[in-house]
Amino acid sequence: MQRLRLLCSMLCAVCAVAVALAKPLASHADDGTTPAPPAPAPVDVNPVVPPLPVIRPRHVRRIERHVFGNRVVGFAKHLLGTRYVWGGSTPGSGFDCSGFVRYVYGHFGIPLAHSSYAQFDTGRRVARGSLKPGDLVFFDGLGHVGIYIGAGQFIHAPHTGDVVKVSNLSDSWYSSGYDGAVRVG
Repeated sequence: MQRLRLLCSMLCAVCAVAVALAKPLASHADDGTTPAPPAPAPVDVNPVVPPLPVIRPRHVRRIERHVFGNRVVGFAKHLLGTRYVWGGSTPGSGFDCSGFVRYVYGHFGIPLAHSSYAQFDTGRRVARGSLKPGDLVFFDGLGHVGIYIGAGQFIHAPHTGDVVKVSNLSDSWYSSGYDGAVRVG
């Protein structure tokens, strides 16, 4: 019982001290003779913040597209020499033209149809003079497709009896049969 009284007494004392600290007693109220605390230093409401760099979205997209296109071309070049097989869509079985393009872009998570005609309807049309690495180039009434690699060249799976190889857009058959290009990805 004594412990309980002692505990209550201590609790009351603690509460009294807390109240005294929270609210000064009337006898200790400010009588005007106490100097006022110093005013806080002024705070600049418009602090100097260095300007952030301006990023132009088109420029960023161009850089990203350039990097992506070069990655596509780099991967496609690893498949040079793979035999042509009509309807083929893997390095093990061989490739036809649209199967080759589909396989390369599929590696980067971009699904394409196994049809050059359907691939032409994917993405955005690109003028011949604006080709970038990774663009799809089409020939022969849209019956053939390859991947532009730059410098007037493209990589493709041409026809039965051949292998995945690099050709020039200026070669007579490709130059006369050129139908257009699209940019995907």
